Amino acid sequence: METKALLILAMIGALILLIAIAVKGEMENLLTFLLRGLAGVLGIHLVNFFLTKEGISLGVGINAITFLTTAFLGIPGFLGLYALGIYRLT
Repeated sequence: METKALLILAMIGALILLIAIAVKGEMENLLTFLLRGLAGVLGIHLVNFFLTKEGISLGVGINAITFLTTAFLGIPGFLGLYALGIYRLT
């Protein structure tokens, strides 16, 4: 139940941020945010695909939290997700 509450809280926070950006009139920032999140999800999918072919599973899934992490932090967030996956593996 905690995971669902955390997910809902993260989604509400992201929604508030997106509304604030849209109200401010900076649609470029909104588009950058969305594209960075989509690129992160695509990157996770590709890395997971290649790791699965090698028989390695790090447990980095595609969900709202990983989307928001890559959207907010970009490449460092993407690398951080896999660092956490490696940490959990050991």
